[in-house]
Formats: sequence, C-alpha cells, structure tokens
Amino acid sequence: MLEEVDEILQVPLSKIIAEGPNSKLTATENAQPAIMMTSIIILRVLEKEFGFKLEDRVDITLGHSLGEFAALVAAGNLREPDALRLVRRRAEVMARCSKEVGEEVGMVALVCEAQHLGPMVEAIHDFLGHHGEGSKADSSMDYDLPAVQQVLIANVNSKNQIVLSGSIKRINELLTHLRQFAGHDPRAVRLKSDSPFHSPLMKPAAVVLQKLLDQPSQVAKGEDTVIWPGIMPCVSNLSARPFESKQQLKDYLARQCVETVLWHDSIVYLHTEEKVKRWIGIGPGKVGRNLVGKEVGMKGAVKGGGVWGISDPREVEGILHDLDSTEMFEEDE
Repeated sequence: MLEEVDEILQVPLSKIIAEGPNSKLTATENAQPAIMMTSIIILRVLEKEFGFKLEDRVDITLGHSLGEFAALVAAGNLREPDALRLVRRRAEVMARCSKEVGEEVGMVALVCEAQHLGPMVEAIHDFLGHHGEGSKADSSMDYDLPAVQQVLIANVNSKNQIVLSGSIKRINELLTHLRQFAGHDPRAVRLKSDSPFHSPLMKPAAVVLQKLLDQPSQVAKGEDTVIWPGIMPCVSNLSARPFESKQQLKDYLARQCVETVLWHDSIVYLHTEEKVKRWIGIGPGKVGRNLVGKEVGMKGAVKGGGVWGISDPREVEGILHDLDSTEMFEEDE
C-alpha cells in the first residue's frame, strides 16, 4: 500500500515515513497524507490479516478534521487513491496559505471547567463580533479585518476544551479580554501546529477542494469522486450529524477547512441519540480515543461496550477479543 501511495502522489512518502528527516515528515503536505494512509493501512491490515469484517462490525464512522477523509474511505464514500490525492492537494494549499502570511499564526487550546465552556464560547463570539450561535464562515466573520487577523474556534473537542485558530496576536488579545473583562481564566496551551487550520486563512484550500470533489474519480473512469450512498453513514464534522446527500458531503467536506469541527457534539449525538456503545479508534496516536473515552466514561472494555484505540499491531488481538466478548450484550439495553 505504501508503494501505491508513492506512485499515486509521485512523492517518496514511504521513504520519508521510514527515514525522515522529521522536519520533512511533519511538513503539512507530507504529514497529512501520511496520517491518513496510516489509518487506512491499519484498517486494511485488520481486514486482511485479522478477519475484521468492517460491514459486520461497524455501524457508523466519524473522523476528526483530517480523520474525516479516512472515515469517508471506511464508510465507502471515497476511494483510497482519490482520498489520498484530495488530502495531499488540500495539505499543499494549506501549507502555502500558512507560509504566505506576514505574521505569526497558529492554534491555541483553551481548557476550562465544563460549566464555564458555554459562557466562555459566548464571550469569545462577542469579542470577535460573531453573530448568532455558530461560526459559519459566510455569516459570522468580522469582515473589517483581513483573513490573517481573524480568529475562529477551530475545534470543540470536549465538554471543557476548545481550540482557537488564526493570528496569535489576536488570540492573545482575546485571552486578555477573557481574563480581564469576561471573568474567564482558561488554561491556554499553544499547539505545535504553525498552520491555523479551520480558520478563514484556509479559504483557498476550501475552494480547491470544492473543485476537486466535483471532478470525476481518478481511478474509477466515468464515476464521480464521491460515492453515494456509501456502505454505512459517516458523521460530518460540520453538522455533528450523518451526511445526508452527495452534494451536502461535497459541500461540508470542502467547508470543513474554514469552519469549526464539532467533535464533542458528534460524540454526544452518537452516545445519546444513536446509543453507540462501542468505539474503535484507528490511526496513529490515542487522542481521539481519549476524547471519546472521557465523554462516554469508558476506557477499554466494560459490560456491553468499550472504547479502544488501535495504533500498534500488538494491541489488535486483545481488542478483537474484547469486541467478541462485548458483542452479546448489545441487545440487553
């Protein structure tokens, strides 16, 4: 699969993954396709080497930000080579957007007590001049500022954590305002990313993605890039609900570059409305698993459910055993 990746992208990504240097691997245009393909490779290894039957085991998929592309591959809405090209192209444009900026940009996580999050988000919208509830790119930007100076809530990750994205100077002004005038004192953690993902600065990436999604598939001649319907639903980062049509999927996936990832809302929806009891995180790292586990109050297997993360081959057999042992409890609820 890694050889296929090199061929599709015409870039020696497998060599960069294996040998580095790290600075090259963490560059947005390399890191994003590498992360996405790692997730898909883990999934295909589960299927081919461990007999994991995706359609029998999984009812619904979702992925955080970049992870949404892998989730759409798993759900049968995107073919792997098409998803890979989309992610690489999106990442190239995002990297360019970040490099062309004349001032310091990035992302900052804010952590506070759960009961303070709602009022703090309101105070942020007030300060930024956003109108109404959401952070829709077309209706709530402070238009008098150039894109580089705008700030957006990039992610709502959990009941007590959000991420701001955009101008670091403007984010610091916002933090001063929150602390001095709005009565909030969140813990602020600067993320490693030098790119302000999900901010207005990424508009060119959204435009490119919209065009690419409207083009035919590069691998299935005469077919659309987006397959509709897929083999199972996929929850959108934008709406925190399953995609409802091919056109909506194209629209939301493109707009995701410049809008808020409603991760926490998605987990709450799946937990409370869809009554999801078992969650499997696939990909490098365990951040997704930890965010889910914290919200639904599970880690590993519990009676009739569980939250697992697969990022190492040694974990697979234990997790598949847990899945078998929790299968029978499903109808008890």
